[in-house]
Amino acid sequence: MSTAQRLVAAAAELLDEGGQAAVTLRAVGSATGVSHNAPYKHFTSRDDLLAAVAAADFTAIAESWRTIGESSLDPVERLLDALDVVIRFSRDHPARYRLLFGTPDVAAQGGTLGEAAETALQVFSNIVVDCQKTGALPSSSSNNLGIIIFATAHGLIDADASGRLRSRSGWTDVRAGLRFLIGLLRDQPPGHTSPPTTLSDTSTQETREV
Repeated sequence: MSTAQRLVAAAAELLDEGGQAAVTLRAVGSATGVSHNAPYKHFTSRDDLLAAVAAADFTAIAESWRTIGESSLDPVERLLDALDVVIRFSRDHPARYRLLFGTPDVAAQGGTLGEAAETALQVFSNIVVDCQKTGALPSSSSNNLGIIIFATAHGLIDADASGRLRSRSGWTDVRAGLRFLIGLLRDQPPGHTSPPTTLSDTSTQETREV
């Protein structure tokens, strides 16, 4: 393992132990047994280091998604299993989860982090496409569907963490809520809406009732 990789691993551990406030270049250097100045040879700033941690986590998540996508499970189960990867990550590594999806300053770093995030999104989109091919999801933009499903998962994860989800919905877990969403998307394809009700329609209905 290179010095840069050791620094990233140490930063990830510090995040798990004390959140972002615990991560400084000096603390990471001390945790890896290198000089206080050594981290600056690999990372220009604390945000640069945090971006490297996020990139590593996106890469690991994408690899898990790739394995799930190649499995023989039903496409919907593959999609739910892929979302379970993120659900578990949010529970096991809450600070790193917030780093991935709730830290704009770090996301703005771009570079390797942007590439890792884009690769992960593409792998997730491929799983969405497999669902579309079987009719389990509507034939809309797989990218947009993936974003909607993932954004809903993020909201449900937050609701579950706060204790609001299960008491208000009756769902046993986040996966149950996501299965409900997928059912809605399957049964109500994009572009299918009820005809708008006009004043003339209302008047006609009232006349019939009279």
